[in-house]
Amino acid sequence: MKKIIYILLASAVIVLNGTSCDVLDRYPHNAVSRDNLSDEDLELLFTGLYCYSQYKPTFTGYFQNDMAGGDFTRGGGSSYATPQLWIKDCILPSNGWSVTPWVGYYSWLYQVNEFIYAAGKAQQTAEMTEMLGVAYYFRGLIYYNLTSKYRNVQILRQATNEKIANSPEAECWAFCEENLELAIRMCPKFTSKNYVSQQAAKALMARVKLGQGKKSEAAAFAEEVISDPAFSLSDFSLIFRGETNAEEIFTYSNDIEENGINFAREFYQPATTYVPTREVISLFVPADKRMNISIMADGNETVLNKYNNYASTNPIPVSRLAEMYLISAECSGLKSGGLERLNQLRAQRGLPAVSPKTEEELLDAVLAERRLEFLGEGFRWFDLVRTGKLVTTLGMEEKYTVFPIPQAQIDLNSRLEQNDLWK
Repeated sequence: MKKIIYILLASAVIVLNGTSCDVLDRYPHNAVSRDNLSDEDLELLFTGLYCYSQYKPTFTGYFQNDMAGGDFTRGGGSSYATPQLWIKDCILPSNGWSVTPWVGYYSWLYQVNEFIYAAGKAQQTAEMTEMLGVAYYFRGLIYYNLTSKYRNVQILRQATNEKIANSPEAECWAFCEENLELAIRMCPKFTSKNYVSQQAAKALMARVKLGQGKKSEAAAFAEEVISDPAFSLSDFSLIFRGETNAEEIFTYSNDIEENGINFAREFYQPATTYVPTREVISLFVPADKRMNISIMADGNETVLNKYNNYASTNPIPVSRLAEMYLISAECSGLKSGGLERLNQLRAQRGLPAVSPKTEEELLDAVLAERRLEFLGEGFRWFDLVRTGKLVTTLGMEEKYTVFPIPQAQIDLNSRLEQNDLWK
């Protein structure tokens, strides 16, 4: 019988700050037979899931939504006069901005599916149930990213080399929810921001519901997390300097020992990297406690200041409480406490209350808050897409509301179809 070999990051060691799962302090296996797995093998393969989940999207995957959202451009002597020119030149079926994340997500998915297969055959202890829950969370996170960016993608419940067609967008969202429902039931409760938890699964489910326009359900999940005593809004500077706080729900520790993604190299050297546009920089006001952490003048450029540590790789927040406040604000509306949630967050950030009079004004106020709160964290493009505002806000063609499926993948798989807008 043909062996399927797990390829994991043998050189990476996860060094996390929490104490809920000692296995994350151990080296992952680099090659283990699928047909001969011990409990120790499964634990080490589980470690590999955290490795793959953090690195496989690559910097391109993390920055893809910001790059295409119009709030950044190339620094230094770039020839791109506007973000729109950059987007048009780079968002193509053959360009790395479309190709690299797609390949990374499916490489990550292969590892997750193989772990789920192997763990499903093991003795179902309480610990194994929690490990499976984490794997389902990661699969839900993968499909949130794939579906929100590429829409009609392949649904793979198991690792396979067969040619699989892409499924309709609605089925892809449903598969994402299916995995997060399992994660909510099976994951351990929150102990540390560096570990996947039930609360992290609920936070991601709130994001998934929002992405589909399921407002009442999104608000309900967001409020569950907001009401959880483990979390509270914190000083903004603590989040991006690796300090203790109660706002982070799930964050990749991304230590230098792990050979992690160093965002400082991409955002903190204006001659070679990516800088916020003058437009978005001008939106910060001095009273905003986020301003000095979000942006900083550096010579002739103003750079993103959230990730500024060259000596060590910077933490990568996946979910934090501010997102839950803004999801609740957007989805609850004026009559059900949405404005109160928005103004509670603004007060924490040092800003006065706003008073929109209509639901559309409230949505605009929430999007404006999200734009500054999550600058450089991978939200802007999909915020414009899901609210139907990208075409008018950026003056772009409708095809830029979806990333093209890489042409190389279509060439390899005759059953895979390009998005209609990119045909």
